Amino acid sequence: MDKLLNIGRWLFPISFLMYVGLHLSKPAVGAAFVPDYLPFPYFLNYLTAAFIVAFIISALIGKYDKLAYTMMALYVFLMALLVHLPRAMGAELDTAMMADTLAREKEIEMVNVFRNIMVGAALLGFARYVAKDNRIIG
Repeated sequence: MDKLLNIGRWLFPISFLMYVGLHLSKPAVGAAFVPDYLPFPYFLNYLTAAFIVAFIISALIGKYDKLAYTMMALYVFLMALLVHLPRAMGAELDTAMMADTLAREKEIEMVNVFRNIMVGAALLGFARYVAKDNRIIG
């Protein structure tokens, strides 16, 4: 059973490759999530993909993994607070959409808030109980 449970140590960070693929294959979608008050949305989209790749590598090889999990959790919580929550409240959404479409977009963004909170909590759990490298965060 332990061998089966150990798969999670590898599967969890590898699952973030999906986000890398989305950032690289559909940069306009990723850039659309960058709040209007930040410049260079395409650059920030690609930078985010690079940071996620760095997180995955760090988590898989076990070097600076506690720092990587913690920083990724911070990023995910900030995305929930600064991007998805305002959009769930209607900010930066096209208000010219049909009412039912706008309501659906807000609902999807609220699901994103909850998802980010769950993923952030899991990242903190991995930082505490799975990560081994305590060099920067003891």
